[in-house]
Amino acid sequence: MHRFSPVLRAALAAACALAAVPGRAETIGEVDTVFKLIGPDHKIVVDAYDDPKVQGVTCYVSRAKTGGIKGAVGLAEDKAEAAIACRQTGPVAFPAGKPLPQQEEMFSERISLVFKRLRVVRMVDRQRNTLVYLTYSDRVIEGSPQNSVTAVPVDRATPIPVAAR
Repeated sequence: MHRFSPVLRAALAAACALAAVPGRAETIGEVDTVFKLIGPDHKIVVDAYDDPKVQGVTCYVSRAKTGGIKGAVGLAEDKAEAAIACRQTGPVAFPAGKPLPQQEEMFSERISLVFKRLRVVRMVDRQRNTLVYLTYSDRVIEGSPQNSVTAVPVDRATPIPVAAR
């Protein structure tokens, strides 16, 4: 049996935990923005996220992904900028008849080793029967005001079930 230092054991445990988290995003494509001689290039990645509580709605999020040596080993901190576009991709339905909260985090993903997360929040505009999606990043110490918003109007024949406040 090999003996590893406590720091190495903690790093291995963290890497295994991150690898075990199931991915909810589907990468649609990516483009290189900066060539890196060693390690992967810097990129812009476009991922698709199906709303887990609303059938027929998919959000497309584009974000920067840092390459180089730090990016290759998972130590890079990606930029806080992201853009979002959500669209109706099929008939809109609300499974199980459960009402949606007025505001709820739909998705969250790490964009640095420990401190920064990319978030997608769903809000319900009851008056217009519209789902509003916001993406932003936050940090334990200081978040970023950079954000992007999009909306998906739902046919009035399918009212959005909203939980009482």
